[in-house]
Amino acid sequence: MRWRDLRAGELRKEHVGQRLALAGWVGRRRDHGGLVFIDLRDESGLAQLVINPERTEEAAAVAHGVRNEFVVRAEGEVAARAPEAVNPSLPTGEVELQVDQLEIVSRSEPLPFQLDEENVDEVTRLRYRYLDLRRERMQRNLRLSAAVISAIRRFMDEQGFVDVWTPNLTKATPEGARDFVVPVRLQPGRFFVLPQSPQLFKQILMVAGFGRYYQIATCFRDEDLRADRQFEFRQLDLELSFPTREEVLDTLEGAVVASFEALGRTPPERPFRRLTWHEAMARYGSDKPDLRFGLELNDLTEETRGSEFKVFAQAPSVQYLTLPQELSRAELASLEELAKEWGGKGLAYLVFDEEDEVRSPIAKFLSAELVDAVRPEQPGATVLFGADEPETVARVLSAVRNHLGRQLALIDASRDEFLWVTDFPLFEWDEDNKRWAASHHAFTGVRPGDEDLIESDPGQALSQAYDLVWNGWELGSGSIRIHDPEIQRRVFKAMGIDEAEAQERFGFLLEVLRMGAPPHGGFAMGIERFVALMAGEQNIREVVAFPKTASGSEPMTGAPTPIAQDILAELGIQVLPQDG
Repeated sequence: MRWRDLRAGELRKEHVGQRLALAGWVGRRRDHGGLVFIDLRDESGLAQLVINPERTEEAAAVAHGVRNEFVVRAEGEVAARAPEAVNPSLPTGEVELQVDQLEIVSRSEPLPFQLDEENVDEVTRLRYRYLDLRRERMQRNLRLSAAVISAIRRFMDEQGFVDVWTPNLTKATPEGARDFVVPVRLQPGRFFVLPQSPQLFKQILMVAGFGRYYQIATCFRDEDLRADRQFEFRQLDLELSFPTREEVLDTLEGAVVASFEALGRTPPERPFRRLTWHEAMARYGSDKPDLRFGLELNDLTEETRGSEFKVFAQAPSVQYLTLPQELSRAELASLEELAKEWGGKGLAYLVFDEEDEVRSPIAKFLSAELVDAVRPEQPGATVLFGADEPETVARVLSAVRNHLGRQLALIDASRDEFLWVTDFPLFEWDEDNKRWAASHHAFTGVRPGDEDLIESDPGQALSQAYDLVWNGWELGSGSIRIHDPEIQRRVFKAMGIDEAEAQERFGFLLEVLRMGAPPHGGFAMGIERFVALMAGEQNIREVVAFPKTASGSEPMTGAPTPIAQDILAELGIQVLPQDG
């Protein structure tokens, strides 16, 4: 038996008079006193079935027992709808299937939630994800994801990149997050890890002479889950030999534009805007700023060195932003709590009313010159200050800026703002371990001319790293890599990795680099983050078929689960009791 001649959403006016079979799920059933209408749904859309007892009593009897989400097969004649019954919002809205035969293929128990129900608890949605995925929103998002990946693949193939699959069982290397560890039965006491990225393999492919590599790589990171993080995720991973930075950035811009065009959306203008890391931090307090609204930061450190207000005078950094409207005491108190949540001690302010008079508990401690220095061009404004260590001030004012942008509807949602952030520091200070750590990863190239700073002043050395940001979301990062083994050794040394440890952990890479390594560089862009923004979603769980919850669980299957003791014993693993 042929289950169907067409998919439900393909039924059209040109099929009128034809005898066809359709199959799918019952989206809705309406009984009009004998005459039964069924909205039949499959992956392509909806078609209306009409079951008339005067045409077929047998099919009518079956129809009365049909319920939502039953799977049915219907056979009959395609007919034009009456003019008053045409549904212009449906592609199939001009026709219907007059059913002669109706078969219940599969029954459904009562659902835990209706597919058109709003505000269903997320845990319930994930527990019954197979039902949630039937909903129009999830169908749209996952199909959009497939279209984006298809467009990226076409573009990369056209640009001469070779799709190479790399291992998912590999050696632990420092990537910035915890590894997922995999025991090996054949070698007790030894472990693989799941890759946080194919970083080393793609560099090795360049030494192997492939020149242009890419893959849609699955990566794994054992880190706290958030709106833009999952344990496992995909990234567009690519690497080029003998590249300039411009070639790498141009490739990513092309992949982004190809994705927009595949979805029929107006692509962003090229080249994308650029800011150095220092510029982004100075103006926005963030290395992933949302450029769809203003509220830029301004530095006031030098002007406050002799201030009578000791909080300002003694702070290593004083910065402010100006909001073009007056905030109430309640609004200011709420912002102060937000600042504390982000590690600040508080949030000083000056409110300039419509008469340009100042309202603030700190105004009496500030000189007229200092007040005039921050006075807005127009009255009716609020100036918010951060005074602390530079990193804390940037973090707090960036959080306040983003909060105000959302709360006060300052963000122009009609704009898509892509941004390259370049020239990141090569190292950052790890206060816990009292040593320098790589800002991106240990294989990031040094900015030409900064090589001597690796030893003499690591904090001032800049890298050849770059990040791509879209509307305040970091899509991914990349760099021109280190291809000189001596530079790689010096970077390891600056990070406190001595020769013995470097050989133990990275001996294979150092050997590879000694075998004629070309200059190379690349990028990795998070697919789920990119697709979520394309779909207008704020959480990547909405574009992942089977995501984990914030606790790291997968409610549908119940994973993770304990492993039987005999299996653990075979692997040489003992699970220790957990406190609490």
